[in-house]
Amino acid sequence: MQNTSKEYDAVISACRALFLKKMKDYGCAWRILRLPSLTDQIFIKAQRIRGLQQNKTQRVAEGAASEFIGIINYCVMALIQIERGIAEQPDLTNEETVSDYDAKIANTKQLMLDKNHDYGEAWRDMRVSSLTDLILQKLLRVKQIEDNAGQTLVSEGIDANYQDMINYAVFALIHLNTNS
Repeated sequence: MQNTSKEYDAVISACRALFLKKMKDYGCAWRILRLPSLTDQIFIKAQRIRGLQQNKTQRVAEGAASEFIGIINYCVMALIQIERGIAEQPDLTNEETVSDYDAKIANTKQLMLDKNHDYGEAWRDMRVSSLTDLILQKLLRVKQIEDNAGQTLVSEGIDANYQDMINYAVFALIHLNTNS
């Protein structure tokens, strides 16, 4: 599992670097997005990945890897929004945003390590297409929870679903990095 932790950190490092560059370009304009808007952005990215996996031709040069990175970063934004609430204007400094990003990733990585221990790294035998399908399934669950005004009877909350999507996307990127 030590290798998984290092691979995870390498993927997150690339995601974080892109997030920081976009923060320099745009600030934290994403703070105005409501959760359903973030969910829809993640859904668009997951649908594009699935399309790339199913279609014979590709018309846009960006591949699945950049979309998985987008899924990770949008999920982190959603986790921050859950904790801080939606803002009417960008309201966080770069330092606050980076601190929040790092905290959400640390919690999500710990969840991965705990589940990875219990499941015996079963994800290593999974296909990237299956990980994509699981992300889409989680998105449909989140949409249903959002439609139910955040209420669940027996299910985990929205935040746990965003964390799972981050971890599935990291696993997919690890697979893509080792197979390329």
